[in-house]
Amino acid sequence: MVARQPGLKNEIEDTTKFDVKGKSAIVTGAGSGINYAFTALLLSRGCSVLLADLTLRPEAQVLLSQYKHGNPRAVFCKTDVTSWRDLSHMFSSAIQEFAKIDILCPGAGIYDPHWSNFWHPPGPESDSQSRDSPSSSRYASLDVNITHPIRSTQLAIAHFLNPPAQTDKAGPRNPKRVVIVSSIAGQNANLLTPLYVASKHAMNGFIRSLAPLEARFGIRVNGVAPGVIKTPLWMDHPEKLSLIDGEKDEWATAEEVAEGMLRCLEDEGLVGGKILEIGKGQTREVEALMDPGPSGRGHTVSKLMDGYEEVYGWLEVEGWGIERETL
Repeated sequence: MVARQPGLKNEIEDTTKFDVKGKSAIVTGAGSGINYAFTALLLSRGCSVLLADLTLRPEAQVLLSQYKHGNPRAVFCKTDVTSWRDLSHMFSSAIQEFAKIDILCPGAGIYDPHWSNFWHPPGPESDSQSRDSPSSSRYASLDVNITHPIRSTQLAIAHFLNPPAQTDKAGPRNPKRVVIVSSIAGQNANLLTPLYVASKHAMNGFIRSLAPLEARFGIRVNGVAPGVIKTPLWMDHPEKLSLIDGEKDEWATAEEVAEGMLRCLEDEGLVGGKILEIGKGQTREVEALMDPGPSGRGHTVSKLMDGYEEVYGWLEVEGWGIERETL
């Protein structure tokens, strides 16, 4: 078996093959988009799922009703992923419902909405579209996209290694899985959405840093890096949807990403720390160094520079970013 990192010994030959059937999972952001598609796929393969989100879209409500009883089973836990208390409650609820946790997908994310955006600085409500408060010292975008998956993974590892009574702890013969949703933005740069880009670069480093856990503890942490996926992250934001050229750019599907996420869980050759890039009809492993970068179908945004002009316009407004009391 190929080593995960230079100098890292292979110690996982004597492992149990991971199959999602009969397992239980937590998926945040499961109410829509990629995470809904992943939840539906897990349930179809016999894996029970706790759907953690603030609300569920109609299709997720139908899925919840379909798997309300029996095995596998779906349950909903209303969760604000920026609240550490809610994240802890999410894990407690999963243990109560399923007795154990085998899989975590902290998939909830946002794409630099104006209400938490580098180009709309925190300020007086009358002057700014930002909901981030200068007094809070926080950006909601980073709380959702960075802090939430990090804290959720931390909680998952704690539960994997300290399970309820009568439940085996994680190990090579009792493997566990974490799959994190990154993005091609984790390799690219984009003036329009710098907080999102920063968060996905952070996730790529986080995923790779946890690679050695699989050999010692049976805990595999992987990620997927979707390209341009037709989900509410794009479709509910006309200002971003306008950057897509329907004649040049192509959408990948949430279902394609979900299949890649399932591969992260079950593919014996895809060891911890690996990241799968997923576009339209194409999937590949992203190398940590000297990677050629994303290209081709499902990875292009042809009108991106139009968004740059909008940013330049904001910055040319006198007093941009200056707090009222200092003007």
